[in-house]
Amino acid sequence: MPEVVVAKPREGKFNKNAARRVRRAGKIPAVLYGPGRDPVAIEVEPKQISRILFSETGHNTIFDVEIAGQPAAKAMIVDWQREPIKDQLIHIDMKRIALDKALRVKVRVKLLGTPVGVKTQGGVLDQVMREVEIECLPVDIPGHIDVDVSGLEMHQVLRVSGLPHAENIRYISPEDATVAHVITIREEVAPVAEAEAAEAAATAEAAAPAEPEVAKKGKAEPEAAAKKPEAGAKK
Repeated sequence: MPEVVVAKPREGKFNKNAARRVRRAGKIPAVLYGPGRDPVAIEVEPKQISRILFSETGHNTIFDVEIAGQPAAKAMIVDWQREPIKDQLIHIDMKRIALDKALRVKVRVKLLGTPVGVKTQGGVLDQVMREVEIECLPVDIPGHIDVDVSGLEMHQVLRVSGLPHAENIRYISPEDATVAHVITIREEVAPVAEAEAAEAAATAEAAAPAEPEVAKKGKAEPEAAAKKPEAGAKK
């Protein structure tokens, strides 16, 4: 059975004050939108949304949205906002979907096993990409993509091309993009230091005031004035 989210039309629609009243009542203001129909301002139960986001398929979960007086719609959560201090959900964006139309979604990459380069060669497994973008029908969206990395040796690289491929899934992420690799501890620290140095240099360059073009042109006048008395001096 698909997950069902029971929603209620929101009074005041897209008014910010109305959204605050919804939060004070213990609900989450949300918007349901999609092709063919106008966006609808709704309010939903926090427990239902949290159950979806923390499920195996997470934000890629397909569920039914039921709004009084309207036909049920298949939907997915495409964006959400949290209050930073209390980490509470404060807004949800839902998108209507058609089960016969392909979607582009991001799916988590799950690395399985311990690489040889870590076990016997003293390396460190560095996962560069934790999600990859794919395109497929809604019913074919995987909860995550599993890949065995136990055969990775020191300095070997797992790329998108090395992930499991299926006929019903197309990778949007570049095939040559690095998903994970086994590196030395020194290699792991060096990029961080280089990134920090580059950021500091960029900040310093941005802070240095650029000399305006007018100022450059004005430098010639004092120099000419200084040389003029020499031209008229007695030999």
